[in-house]
Parts: sequence; C-alpha cells; structure tokens
Amino acid sequence: MTEVVDRAGASATGMATGSEAEMREAAAREAPSHSRLIRSRRDGRILSALMLPFLWLSPPPAYGVLTTTGRRTGKRRRKCVRVVRRGDRAYLLMMRPPSVAIQNPTSVSAWLLNIRANPAVELRLPGGSFKGRAYELSEPTEIELAREGLCETVSWLDYGESSVHLRGLPTRAKIEKLHAYWFTTGIPIGVELEV
Repeated sequence: MTEVVDRAGASATGMATGSEAEMREAAAREAPSHSRLIRSRRDGRILSALMLPFLWLSPPPAYGVLTTTGRRTGKRRRKCVRVVRRGDRAYLLMMRPPSVAIQNPTSVSAWLLNIRANPAVELRLPGGSFKGRAYELSEPTEIELAREGLCETVSWLDYGESSVHLRGLPTRAKIEKLHAYWFTTGIPIGVELEV
C-alpha cells in the first residue's frame, strides 16, 4: 500500500476511501461501461494538456487548474482538475481509470507526489486564483463532505467528461455514478485556501 501523509504530518498506511480489493472490484465493475479513449494515465495526461489552455483562461464551475511544484525539478506544473469549493477549502480528487485501478490500485499521479513533497499549491477556480496548502483527507467527516461535493455536483462540462469516459449518451445518473467510482478508487485531497 501507499504511504500517505495527512496534513498534520503523521503518516497513515492505506487509501483514504477504500482498500485495494474494494478498488479492484469497483474498477472491474466499471470497466465494461468505459470507452477506449481514456485507458491509461498517459491518455489522461494528453487530455489534460489539451484542456489546460481553455480552463486556465476561464475555468467552468466544478473545474480548475492546480499548480504544484515539481518534486525533482522545482518547476511549476499545471494540471486540469475537477474541484469543488466549500468556503475556505477546496476538494479535488486524484482519479484512477479502471485499467489502472485493476492493474495497480495503489498507483499515485505525479501531481500528488509533488503535493506530498511540497504541499504549497495554487488553484485557479471560477472565482480567481488562490494559494493554498494541500493535504490528503483522513478525517471521516471531511471525506464525506468531499464525497458529497465531488460526487453530487454536476456541471455542463461533466456531460463532455462522461462522453470521453463512458459509452453511450451522457445522463446525470451516469455522471453521478462515474463520480462515485472516481471517489471510491481515487485519493481525495483538500486545499486550505488563503482567502
């Protein structure tokens, strides 16, 4: 399992929202409904790079651009993310496509490794750009708050997201199910915003 560090600096072993077996099982159930467009982390990076200029100019509701500092290079790295804001906190999720979750349910994206090395981040949201401190969620009440915000919030761009990831026409029910899958197999992140 992956070693995760909570915002207090104490380490905890495991995933924030599920065990390896639960993640593999959820991914195996979800895999048949996924299209072939996004099959790996590489495909996700390509899609994010294509979306980045548009989201940087004007992020739509429930989306934003996360800027981290590279753990090896020290360079600023930007990533398109799905994010919801609740007051002085923002919640986002490191997602795993089904193929990745089945093969390696403990895999971690480079941007999350960057956060673990340096939690100082910047988030570009619909309301502007904010500096903040990112941390992996560990408290059950905060995990539930993040789950509610990330899984139940559906914006117009989510219909496009559904078209990229899932077979068939996008519906609100499909989108909410997809978001629940992302949350089950992903790692929820909180950002304390400097407002």
